[in-house]
Amino acid sequence: MATTATATRKTARKAKGDGHLRRAEILEAAERIFVAEGYEGATIRKIADEVGVSSTALYMHFQDKACILREIVDATLSQLLAQNTEIAARPLDPVVRTRMMLDAYMQWGLEHPNAYQLVYCAPQVTSTDDAPGRTSDLSHDCYEAFAGVVREVAAAGRLRTGGADSAAQSLWMACHGVVALLISRPTFEFADSDELMRITLDGMLHGLVID
Repeated sequence: MATTATATRKTARKAKGDGHLRRAEILEAAERIFVAEGYEGATIRKIADEVGVSSTALYMHFQDKACILREIVDATLSQLLAQNTEIAARPLDPVVRTRMMLDAYMQWGLEHPNAYQLVYCAPQVTSTDDAPGRTSDLSHDCYEAFAGVVREVAAAGRLRTGGADSAAQSLWMACHGVVALLISRPTFEFADSDELMRITLDGMLHGLVID
């Protein structure tokens, strides 16, 4: 993760009954700080200062910084799960759906770089609440929605090599590499991102799948 500092942006006190807006501001500020300074470098005080509240006020919304991170991660995974589920259910050839899901995954990652880094690049942390179980379930369901479509390809005898799970994981890992590098190396002179994603999918699927 980058180690550049974030600028403090204090916000006005919210009116009574607008606690949900303050909670959203805390999540947005925390996401920026987690990515800029890493989980260990982020503190409740830094997050509170970014939002313009006291640490005590922040604790009224979240038990600890692990709970904040967990909520960001869960919200992001929920979006991805909804996307995967919708594509998986379409009445299309499974190879077409596989490609659509991988393309959507990469586009989603580039559109939400901070959240992507928190979910797929940052070290996992423990929390004092029961949320990690929900996060694990969401992560598992996201993968299974995708892997289930790849299993359809395998069941039809269309994989040139490997099994359904190794194929699904290899495809996912390759696409993750594209997204992670585009996000983490912004000064490198990469080719057009859409072209890179298209060539990645062409190369993987043409090599892996029997037409």
